[in-house]
Amino acid sequence: MEAALPHLDDSGRPTLRTIADLAGVHVSTVSRVLSPSLGPGVRSASTATTEKIRKIAREVGFARNPHAAGLRTSRSNLVGVLVPHLTDIVLATIYEGVSDSARDAGYQTFVTNSYDDPKLRAEATDMLLARRVDGVVIGDAVVEDDDLLSSLVTRDVPFVLVSRRSGNYPSVTCDDVEGGRLAARHLLELGHVDVGIVSGRPYSSTSVDRTHGFRDEYRQAGHPIPDARVVSSSFDVAGGRSATEALLAESNTASAVFAVNDFAAIGALGAIRTAGLRVGVDVAVIGYNDTPLAGELPIPLSSVRSPMWEMGSTAMSLLIDRLNGVDIESVRLAPTLAIRESSGIIREKS
Repeated sequence: MEAALPHLDDSGRPTLRTIADLAGVHVSTVSRVLSPSLGPGVRSASTATTEKIRKIAREVGFARNPHAAGLRTSRSNLVGVLVPHLTDIVLATIYEGVSDSARDAGYQTFVTNSYDDPKLRAEATDMLLARRVDGVVIGDAVVEDDDLLSSLVTRDVPFVLVSRRSGNYPSVTCDDVEGGRLAARHLLELGHVDVGIVSGRPYSSTSVDRTHGFRDEYRQAGHPIPDARVVSSSFDVAGGRSATEALLAESNTASAVFAVNDFAAIGALGAIRTAGLRVGVDVAVIGYNDTPLAGELPIPLSSVRSPMWEMGSTAMSLLIDRLNGVDIESVRLAPTLAIRESSGIIREKS
């Protein structure tokens, strides 16, 4: 093979991805073929593919890195999953994606709740590691200075973040900045210039990024949103109601509310009705995630749709690659906007 080889490592040696590119297969297939000791439940490639991969490996002089994470000869085929609240339908759907992808690859998963409590996060993680999981999918990362993730790196524990990002750690997220922009563009097109935001929790990248995208789109349009119109809240109905009540008390001129979570948006709907205002007529509302409930409400909720199941499935696939010694990179999936009655009609521009 005279042509330059793709995806060499820092020492100029061929990697699993080198062989995968040359063979025209996925990296995980190469790893399974060249690592027969990966454990039960991991499906083999066809005989022809196996022979092709081994032939290419010999020709390029491939040798496994004995220090690469995930090349342990003793595996449990277990993956731990850490989420804030599995009762949250968004997180439950993400977990379904993780579980489905894991099962297809011969892994089993078990999940635990952290309730976004630092002490419980640490205890839950120790419990997962005590059960000899091969790696962890983490759905409750803190956007900055996440000590737990630093400790996992120190302990050489393979992990992938899902839904939330943190620092430069590998993650699979929705493009939440773009999601916030989609909501803002829709409201701006409808003529809403006086708006408020139910912004979620400041430690979560989902809150930070969705709020940032929304505010930046308004700023670029010449309608910067004052800090007083941005109210943090829990990711539930009660939090959304309380935050929207605060927004309405701060300004009786706000014509639209963007909530960074569908359940917070449902709370906003209740606060607006209690204030004697009409959703979609007096005040427009947009949520986020487009949960199945959103389109079935008495006033169907406009919502930014995030690919929840796909996030979980992709995160698990990345973790499997990581376990197989493959270098992985973060993935951002594209959001879309589901427009329904709650965002209302086009307002007359004065």
